[in-house]
Amino acid sequence: MDENFEYFLEKMGPSFDKQHVPLSSIERYRGKLPDQLLAYWKAHGWCGYADGLFWTVNPQEYEPVLESWIGDTPFMEQDAYHIIARGAFGDLYLWGEKTGDSLSIFAPGSYCFPTDSILIGEKMNLGVQAFFGLLSRDENDFADMFEDACQKLGRLKRDEMYGFFPALALGGPSTLDHLQKVKAIEHLVILAQFEPLRVATIPPV
Repeated sequence: MDENFEYFLEKMGPSFDKQHVPLSSIERYRGKLPDQLLAYWKAHGWCGYADGLFWTVNPQEYEPVLESWIGDTPFMEQDAYHIIARGAFGDLYLWGEKTGDSLSIFAPGSYCFPTDSILIGEKMNLGVQAFFGLLSRDENDFADMFEDACQKLGRLKRDEMYGFFPALALGGPSTLDHLQKVKAIEHLVILAQFEPLRVATIPPV
């Protein structure tokens, strides 16, 4: 294990609700996603960290989410993207085959955050290491609500997330009383229908 992933585990804690990654999935993404990421999949599976605050996911399962959010946007013309991870409240982490760690989405607010990664080409494996090494709990803990949401609604399972009702895009308040545990993929697809994706430069807090 490299020091970046060790640091990631120090911050995020041990994994849980692990899903074994079959060889067919590793081969499906070989040449599309960096070998370092595939090595993490093989060693650690797709699973949750920090009691469900952050999840590594199967990009194939999240293809409907990807299509819903950027299918009709210029991003699809710039690169071939894959969702490799998500947060408890709907943060989506996309990896571009050419541009690496270059796009993330905050689904409840319909914001995206494009960046220019310098760790591309032959440096893609370093890009994966940096992605995990630089991740923090705070960037996935919307309004510092995660601990209270866990206590009130229970810990998330692999296919679940916390969603606001009414949705933030429809004017709903971002309060604990309006939070529910929902099926992640279905909810993320629905959120994409409410408001066009907007480009932002500063993540929501």
